[in-house]
Amino acid sequence: MSSQLGQPVSLPLVRGSDTGGERADAARNRQLLLAAAKTLIDDQGAAAVTMDAVAREAGVGKGTVFRRFGSRTGLMMALLDHSEHALQHDYLSGPEPLGPGAPPLDRLIAYGRARLALTIAHLDILLEAGSDDPDRLNHPAWRMSTLHVQYLLSELGYPGGLDTVAIAIQAPLEAIAVRHVIEVIGLTAEQIADDWERMVRLLAAGLR
Repeated sequence: MSSQLGQPVSLPLVRGSDTGGERADAARNRQLLLAAAKTLIDDQGAAAVTMDAVAREAGVGKGTVFRRFGSRTGLMMALLDHSEHALQHDYLSGPEPLGPGAPPLDRLIAYGRARLALTIAHLDILLEAGSDDPDRLNHPAWRMSTLHVQYLLSELGYPGGLDTVAIAIQAPLEAIAVRHVIEVIGLTAEQIADDWERMVRLLAAGLR
């Protein structure tokens, strides 16, 4: 299983977010704009990410944002891709407890909290991009995450097949589930993370 956890996979990108062959100054511009968008999300939520707001935050003209990403959706998808690559890097080769070296339970809990944080940060674009897509569990990023969860479950000594339990463990971290729990049930992000961790710890305790 661990041999399958190689380099981070790429998310399908929309027009304007491809970095292949871009000049160094264009690459710097792209990183500047993505950092500005992330700052807006961290400070004000995803709804605050407009092309105008990102341009102001980055100190560039709005035309620069449109030329780089094409549209708000293009910008958000590029930001999601950037964040997904960062998360994959962290759980494949980053520091403990998310990365290699920590006990598998600690890594699984760290992964769940990091995945939830990413889901909440990009909730609107994740919902727009495919919560109703029947093939979403076959998305490259989701497949990579599932392989990682399966690997950690095997390290914990989970008996039998891992496919169903890996999907079940990740289900509360999906965008559609997170939206329901926050908007309908009224839990906070920290409460969701704590409930998810409790579930995983109880599962791991049953394996001893």
